[in-house]
Amino acid sequence: MSPDNNSEKAVIQLDGVWKIFGDRADEAMEAVRSEGLSKAEVLERYACVIGIADCSFEVFRGEIFCVMGLSGSGKSTMVRHLNRLIEPTAGEISVLGHDVRGLSERDLRDLRAEHIGMVFQHMALLPHKTVRDNVAFPLQVRGEPKSRRWSVSQHCLSLVNLDGYEDRFPRELSGGMQQRVGLARALASDPEVLLMDEPFSALDPLIRRQLQDQFMALSAELRKTTVFITHDLDEAIRIGNRIAIMKDGMIVQIGTPEDIVTRPADDYVRDFVEGISKLKLVFAHSIMEPLDQYRSTHGVGLEDSLRISHDQDLDHIIDVSVTTDKPIVVQSDEGTDIGVIDKNILLKGIQGGKA
Repeated sequence: MSPDNNSEKAVIQLDGVWKIFGDRADEAMEAVRSEGLSKAEVLERYACVIGIADCSFEVFRGEIFCVMGLSGSGKSTMVRHLNRLIEPTAGEISVLGHDVRGLSERDLRDLRAEHIGMVFQHMALLPHKTVRDNVAFPLQVRGEPKSRRWSVSQHCLSLVNLDGYEDRFPRELSGGMQQRVGLARALASDPEVLLMDEPFSALDPLIRRQLQDQFMALSAELRKTTVFITHDLDEAIRIGNRIAIMKDGMIVQIGTPEDIVTRPADDYVRDFVEGISKLKLVFAHSIMEPLDQYRSTHGVGLEDSLRISHDQDLDHIIDVSVTTDKPIVVQSDEGTDIGVIDKNILLKGIQGGKA
């Protein structure tokens, strides 16, 4: 799934957001702006720590926007700014058209309770409440009647395949099942936005992959706008429409999985993606040679060539290539011939992701 249309107004917008921790944060912020101090210089001069530095991005409706980085990169600090669990030092934050920094305490509580769901790595389920009551808890806080709470809870548990576990307690569930209860609880208030902070990172690989699959299916069905935090690039590439990579509190690159893997912005990103297979991430439109250019250069007839769609990945193109000695013609969504991939172009694509 991809965002509906990047020309539409973003659901989430960050513009030049900074967070500096410490008693002299305002002084340090002024010095950063006037003198361009580094993170180390801010720590030495003001005993303050830069958590995030000049972060800007947009997230569009229905998009899964992954924020990826190592421990200490600032990704969890950043996501907590979106519902103002952390107050920014500087910058602007907009969620669903609301100026988050300008909201009153009451309006902020309403935004969190009704429009934003959050899923953490450790769900902190209430041990004395059943699964049903844990999922219904956000509705209880809002004062919803019991009949509605239970109806919504049952529906959300069905979405995460936990029918039959309504009367169990968290201690009776596996780690993966507890995480699904947490996801159901986040969905219970039907939020437009989901903030997910490494929700699957503590789980075994097989269970983690199953939950990724389930989350992607739910996201496609419910069209939730999601900011998903992870330290695992494989996970980010698998589920994200776009990825932001963070280092030392700064965003160093934002792009689609294909962009990140085939066009890393610097050596830091290049080191991350070095071992990632391109076969499912690079597409025909990225490596093809334009049709007119290929014809003028090679002067070959393409009437009998096999046709593939422009959005077929390298894995599929290789399968097609082994069945023919002719160049492969790439077509647009409308069925128009737009490019060509021959064996040399394909090999260059496999090697470097781009011809």
